[in-house]
Amino acid sequence: MATSQAASKTTSRSKSGTNSRSAATSKSTGRSNSNGTAKRASSSRSNARSEQMENSEFHQMFVDELKDIYWAEKALTKALPKMKKAATSEELQDAFEKHAEETQTHVQTLEQIFELLGQKAQAKKCDAMEGLISEAQSIIEDTEGGSMVRDAALILAAQKVEHYEIATYGTLRVFAENMGHTDVMELLEQTLENEKATDVALTEIATSTINEEASEE
Repeated sequence: MATSQAASKTTSRSKSGTNSRSAATSKSTGRSNSNGTAKRASSSRSNARSEQMENSEFHQMFVDELKDIYWAEKALTKALPKMKKAATSEELQDAFEKHAEETQTHVQTLEQIFELLGQKAQAKKCDAMEGLISEAQSIIEDTEGGSMVRDAALILAAQKVEHYEIATYGTLRVFAENMGHTDVMELLEQTLENEKATDVALTEIATSTINEEASEE
């Protein structure tokens, strides 16, 4: 009789354990399905938002501004060698040559961005950059060759260009972030940091010797 009762209790505990494990498995499966459904829903909302954003006026403005800076960078690849040729200081010449090479990389980066956005790489005339390049050319014409005054003025012109680009890339980076274009945002950030570094380098060249020598001419 005692043996029968013990067997009965053992069977009861076994069934209880089985039921408990079954419930736990059911809950786990439920959570897994719930998580999977949530991820799919989140992805669906993200895709819908991205599609909606790409058709928005804001996105079109963003693309137009990319075309604008694309034109500006391509124009700079032609202007910087002329500025290098006009400079007297070897250090400034090297800086212009280095940035001309970097600017070509900026052009390629923008082409990559257009591809990521499913857009054709197309340039739209940048009136601001056209004016800045024209001003640099006027400086070359109005200053004496071989002088530090010209070099100081060329740095001024170059930094005006850098500040325009810093403002443009900084804003475009934020726009890309707002629209969820993470890859595009990161590429714009890279170019932005390079423009900032160039601006700092030009300041160092100017303040190390050129400005002082120019003031004594």
